Amino acid sequence: MAILVGIDEAGYGPLLGPLVVSGVAFSLPQSLLKSDLWSVLNSAVSKDKKGLDGRLLINDSKKAFSREKGPVHLLRTVLACLETISLSQNPLASFAAPQTLLELLKQLSPASWGDLSRYPWYKELACVSLPWPQDAAIAAGVWQRTLDKQQMKLFWMQTRFLEAGLYNERIDKIKNKSRVLFIEICSLIHEAFHHYSDNDGPMQFLIDRQGGRMQYHQELLRMFPGMELTILGESETLSSYEMSDGNKKMRLHFSVEADSKFLPVALASMTSKLIRELLVEELNRYFAKTCPTLKPTAGYWQDGQRYIANLRKNNLLGSLNTNLLIRQK
Repeated sequence: MAILVGIDEAGYGPLLGPLVVSGVAFSLPQSLLKSDLWSVLNSAVSKDKKGLDGRLLINDSKKAFSREKGPVHLLRTVLACLETISLSQNPLASFAAPQTLLELLKQLSPASWGDLSRYPWYKELACVSLPWPQDAAIAAGVWQRTLDKQQMKLFWMQTRFLEAGLYNERIDKIKNKSRVLFIEICSLIHEAFHHYSDNDGPMQFLIDRQGGRMQYHQELLRMFPGMELTILGESETLSSYEMSDGNKKMRLHFSVEADSKFLPVALASMTSKLIRELLVEELNRYFAKTCPTLKPTAGYWQDGQRYIANLRKNNLLGSLNTNLLIRQK
């Protein structure tokens, strides 16, 4: 058996809201490592919003999310996957479905959610109910049976997020935006490798490449000191490496458009997008309480500047430390 991990982010470029990075891990037969998992699992998942027929939508989050309908598909897929993970760990136990945004963050982001206590717009996360999709449990059951049929298991979903305050602290210290993101990616790589690497089978990571960067070996050696690294290939579309620590090995593949090519990366993309959208929604809700006419924002750079200008115009920032709200370039 092999382990295949997908990692992707949401919110790398915006002015407002968190930078979110997520990882998901599957165990699967080695013969499926190079397979199109959408085809392998097509009775339970689809890339297309139309004709789902009870299946889960798994795709690049930009295609899975719509501003008009909100995060309905993202939430349905992530909640069903969390239920699948819970049932695979203990088939006899009932799934403790997260009912509030705070409960969801505690399940997905045990290393990050505590930082949110210093932001006034996140004070009521425990009161934000999640609209649990009616067929999520049914979809989770079909998903689980399909995975079982292919001798696969989804066993890990984790998220890291940096809100503006923590993001700005990292930028002040590291002075490099792409390195801030890479540190969070490597945090997920380290957790998965440390806890789940299997000496009897390969462990591979699929990671969505940011920008035009082709070479990652120096950064990997810096982030994983003491490990040996072999460059398997570095091209305009794919950079691959093997790293070893004694008899434990992993392969890392940084791919252009990985979130549309590989199902695990697409699922990680949707998880990151869900968390970001739900948190930005809370930011909008907080300021709308004192200014109902304020048009909400998705936090991206140009519209984020419009939002900040309106907050200042309406004297809504008060004594707020804007370093907690506005991300540095």
